[in-house]
Amino acid sequence: MSTETLRRVVILRNAKADWTDAEDHERPLAERGRKDAPVAGRWLADSAITPDLAMCSTAVRCRETWKLAAPELSKKAKTVYDDRLYEASLGELIAVLNEVSDEVRDVLIIGHNPGMHSLADALAGEAEADLLPRMNRSGFPTAAIGVLTFNGSWNTVEHGVGRLVSFWAPQA
Repeated sequence: MSTETLRRVVILRNAKADWTDAEDHERPLAERGRKDAPVAGRWLADSAITPDLAMCSTAVRCRETWKLAAPELSKKAKTVYDDRLYEASLGELIAVLNEVSDEVRDVLIIGHNPGMHSLADALAGEAEADLLPRMNRSGFPTAAIGVLTFNGSWNTVEHGVGRLVSFWAPQA
């Protein structure tokens, strides 16, 4: 695959988590989260998004989000659970994307705020229509999805490299 291939970064924030006495990493999805996660998966499928690679935080709420969203897709993505995605900073998220093999065209990253919102905002050097202000006004709610495209190698992912082409949230 050429390094000039059009690539997609699909950013999925975990669905709504329950506020329990469990440690943050172990918090499960709330009832609304269990309803919203498959809806997010259907939106991905309806948008013809079939990631080659899904990179998921190891937090329970992210793993459950992906477990409920993934069956909606027409093709099973290779899934990697990565501890680095839990509470990752913007710099750490970009570093993780920089490690993706250029054999991969579309990456789905499932993680948390503020990281997911920061990543979508930072990568979006351009945006279609009113997507960027709409995404920023919303604060990237639970189960929200941002889709960005860029040309080049994964090791060139940096601030402003992408174009925000879709933004969706279940409550929007």
